[in-house]
Amino acid sequence: MAVAMAAEAGSGSGYGGHVLVVPYPSQGHINPLLQFCKRLVSHNNGLTVTFATTLFISKTFTPNPNKLPPSIHFDTISDGFDTGGFAQSSGVDDYLSRLQAAGSKTLSQLIERHRQSNNPIGCVVYDSFLDWCLDVANKFGLAAGPFFTQSSTSNYIYYSLHHGLLKLPIDSFPVSVEGLEFLSSLDEMPSFVGVPASYPAYFQMVLNQFSNTHKPHFVLVNSVYEFEQQVVDCMSKVCPVLTIGPTVPLFYLDKSFQDDNEYGYDLFEPDSSAPIIQWLNTKPPNSVVYVAFGSMASLSATQMEELALGLNATHFNFLWVLRSSEERAKLPPNLEEEIGERGLILNWVPQMEILSHGAVGCFFTHCGWNSTVEALSLGVPMVGMPQWTDQPTDAKLIEDVWKVGVRVKVDENGIVGRNEVENCIRQVMEGDTTSHFTHNANKWRNVAIQAISQGGSSHNNIRQFVSKLLNNNFTK
Repeated sequence: MAVAMAAEAGSGSGYGGHVLVVPYPSQGHINPLLQFCKRLVSHNNGLTVTFATTLFISKTFTPNPNKLPPSIHFDTISDGFDTGGFAQSSGVDDYLSRLQAAGSKTLSQLIERHRQSNNPIGCVVYDSFLDWCLDVANKFGLAAGPFFTQSSTSNYIYYSLHHGLLKLPIDSFPVSVEGLEFLSSLDEMPSFVGVPASYPAYFQMVLNQFSNTHKPHFVLVNSVYEFEQQVVDCMSKVCPVLTIGPTVPLFYLDKSFQDDNEYGYDLFEPDSSAPIIQWLNTKPPNSVVYVAFGSMASLSATQMEELALGLNATHFNFLWVLRSSEERAKLPPNLEEEIGERGLILNWVPQMEILSHGAVGCFFTHCGWNSTVEALSLGVPMVGMPQWTDQPTDAKLIEDVWKVGVRVKVDENGIVGRNEVENCIRQVMEGDTTSHFTHNANKWRNVAIQAISQGGSSHNNIRQFVSKLLNNNFTK
């Protein structure tokens, strides 16, 4: 079934044909929203999208124009830290407070500036972390709604907490909320639920996502309806949910889309010091363990050592992404000399390209939602080692709902030991359950392909969104 990417009949006109998209300023939020923009304009060649990043990000990182349609334009708002971003702030509270104050003001100025043009903004799609964008859009009488970058399951947990369907501390399992009954322990919930005091500002932010979900014209979710059908059905009873995922470059779901083979906006420079694909080409099919923990996670020196020793003990080939020299310094001495040609340790890689390579048989992941959806869409089994926020819930989906991998167990000190690392990798790569995981992974890949193909759930939802947009037909 061919993926539906070609522009459909009709053209943008009047006040509805220009969409303003506002991501939260981090890699894991920018990528899915930008990919959604590509999908949006592919459904109608008359649409215009303005993608508003912060001034700091716009000065530091340049999008790849060769990988983006000409109808996607870039503009800026301020987060209050224009020369340093989050690193310039005194902490999470300071950053989020300034982001709301400066962001609201400069977003209003951006909308006003376009209002004086011949193509005014008619709709605002904003990252759900930026709930204040709805107030700005309402001030101008614009259709608006949030884009949720995390799983529907995590979203619905936060919704249930915000509206009192769940109360902290949660000490009774399984969860008594309809749609969430499959959650059977605290370590399957987002980390903020288990330890609310760990990151209070972030916890409040994820709860605030649902302070006004009864007010927007639409609620977009970066998931596939069939991935989380029961939860999406429950959420749809309380807000106008449209699942539009997976927001991954379409080339990896249909090889005919040669131009859409990367996100187009990397905040990290891929490692050019090693011939990654050439190295993978020398390895047998399904023989490589790919290890990556996203753009934010940082492991302790003890955990790094245990992970390294466990990986090495499997004697499988592996490719491990470590973002910085500080992370690399935590590795056991002489590890790189010992592994030789069996392993590559790099700073940053094009993850979709790696996961799609036939030599990769397992993804050892932190279970961030973007990474999880990428692996699921590419049919790659996983070993989950969640760190914080929504990742424990994603690991539950990986192991018990989709059945495409296993989750590691931590010891009494909160460390995943070398034996546990080795055993979990072997379960996925060579155990009795390997064929089971591979079969399920391929099944969910086909579900993802069907969802964005003509007549699929996500394709139909985007088409519905575009139709309402062009006809100014959003209702609350």
